[in-house]
Amino acid sequence: MKLVVVEDGTRSNLEFDRGVIRIGRAIDNDIRLSGPLTSRHHCRIDIHDDWAELVDLASANGTRRNGRIVDRAALFVGDVIAVGGARLHVEELSLTPTRGGETQRIDASADEPAEDQEGVASGLATLSDAARAEHTTLKVFARITHDLVGETDLAVLLRRIVDAAVHLVGGERGFLLLDTQNTGREPKDWKVRVARNFDHSDIPVPSSRLSMGIAKRVLEEGNALLSVDAGRDERLSAMASVEDLRLRSVMCLPVGTDEEVLGLLYVDNRLQEGAFTQDDLDLAELFADQAAIAIKNARLVQELRARNEKLVRSSEQIRSLNERLGRKVQDRDRELSVVRRELDRERGRYDYSAIVGASDEMKRVFRELDRIIETSLPVLVQGESGTGKELIARAIHFNGARKERPFVAENCAALPDTLLESELFGHVRGAFTGADRSKKGLLEQADGGTLFLDEIGDMSQEMQKKLLRVLQEGEVRPVGSSVTSKVDVRLLAASHRDLEELVRRGEFREDLFYRINVLTLRLPPLRERREDIPLLAEALLARAAREAGCQPPHLSHEVLTTLCAHDWPGNVRELENEMRRALLLAEESVLLEHLSPGIREAESKGSEPSTPVIVGDLRAAVTRFERGAIRGALERNEWNKSRAARELGISRFALQRKLEKYGIDRPEDADTVPGEA
Repeated sequence: MKLVVVEDGTRSNLEFDRGVIRIGRAIDNDIRLSGPLTSRHHCRIDIHDDWAELVDLASANGTRRNGRIVDRAALFVGDVIAVGGARLHVEELSLTPTRGGETQRIDASADEPAEDQEGVASGLATLSDAARAEHTTLKVFARITHDLVGETDLAVLLRRIVDAAVHLVGGERGFLLLDTQNTGREPKDWKVRVARNFDHSDIPVPSSRLSMGIAKRVLEEGNALLSVDAGRDERLSAMASVEDLRLRSVMCLPVGTDEEVLGLLYVDNRLQEGAFTQDDLDLAELFADQAAIAIKNARLVQELRARNEKLVRSSEQIRSLNERLGRKVQDRDRELSVVRRELDRERGRYDYSAIVGASDEMKRVFRELDRIIETSLPVLVQGESGTGKELIARAIHFNGARKERPFVAENCAALPDTLLESELFGHVRGAFTGADRSKKGLLEQADGGTLFLDEIGDMSQEMQKKLLRVLQEGEVRPVGSSVTSKVDVRLLAASHRDLEELVRRGEFREDLFYRINVLTLRLPPLRERREDIPLLAEALLARAAREAGCQPPHLSHEVLTTLCAHDWPGNVRELENEMRRALLLAEESVLLEHLSPGIREAESKGSEPSTPVIVGDLRAAVTRFERGAIRGALERNEWNKSRAARELGISRFALQRKLEKYGIDRPEDADTVPGEA
């Protein structure tokens, strides 16, 4: 039976041929240990024909096998027995036959001639024992080679190579050095990649635990090096690291092929001279050839995995880019389509691309914007909530002479008076609780540009008075300050409330009303421009899809008809929310069931738009709608063009142009209306 005993950093290789091995501190034990936690007669090992058993002898601190306390337990190769602070590693279980009454010497005398020792060994060995040992070595070598070839994780493989080499030659420690810079045989670029003890534990700070001089020599010469006593080896006498590390038995050999060196394998035993033989070196060189093949295979697999992962990532990136490109192309097509349609409607001289609309009402808004933009006068934008008053204010600013200066917006209904005053006029440090620093107001921030005050009708009387003073004098005084500053801003105001009615009720200052109501622009609610609903729905759905990073679904004919039939009390804002809801619920097409119940109810009850709406190609739909509306108005007014024009809300001259454009003539059987030319 072979055991490796490790106690207080000392390693001993022991072989036994007797049936019972006693372990403890007493002098009569076969294995005598010195640790204070070891009992005098601690435990024993009973060896049978083909198995062994560990028996605890009522020790004070117990006997452990593989970390667990046992009273009796079978032993197998590879088991670790813990006795106090010592560790006994089971290397082999088979018995070696001896002459009766002989015992094995555990340590050979240092002054006994080597040939005498060899004589004893050869006298003890038989032909069957040699064959058995060779067979065991081949089995171990085959198993190790099989394990190496099957491992493709390079980091795990390198640790297994070192552990296997130490086990194969009976070393104490093992190191594997690799070229970190891939520069070939430059010793300075070779670093310790793996450092392991015989018990499979890692060695901390490995670069200071081996002789780099020996590694450098092997690397430069390309031949393996074996020293049975490194301290007395003349080849290593000039290496300070050999003496510093007190090395005894050392083996170092290259790992690689004839074309290249992949690594250096370094195995040593600091306590025992002659621990390695030439046979061990020959076996290690065979093992190094197998390790080189395993390393190359693992590196190839690692490279293939990296390439495959890179290809997968590239494929995913290409697919993502194609999807994004496809969405952008579709968005651009939609935007170009919208622009073309809007240009066909003669929208105006300035850029109103952010405002979607092609109806007559929006044409009126664009014409009025053309005139408003050219001035610097205050503008009051009136319209219901959700009609896009801030969008109109931005169009006025960014198309006007002040477009290079700031555009500042504030909702007067969102803040109480105290905060609104601070926001508009600013404040100095210490003006009120929490004013830890001075702050510029919106009027100063908008100096030279435009200030947009939304829902100005909700401003209190006191704030109205302070705002009026700023507009009259062109000066602003921050809260808590006695210093005024000159400001030059164009004021744009908006309200969904009727300010004239508020003035009559005394809820809004008349002088402020006339100050902000120099120019007035009324925005139509969505129900007054139903022909814009299909265009708006498509644009808002495309915008929501772009923000969500997906393809916009198709709006079916029946869905567009239902949308046009709804009155939209929330106007464009309500339509935008409806499109976001539809995007979430729909897949390829938006269906009626994806619309809100309130919108579907109008369709289910058979409600119709106040004016007929034809859904399809916008230009053709508008043409058919206008032709039908004009013909209907003329028939209801007995073909009196003046009355029909008033009903249609256009001038008689505009009506005449449309009659010529659409080729509408009075039927021959129509009654002649007196006074109608």
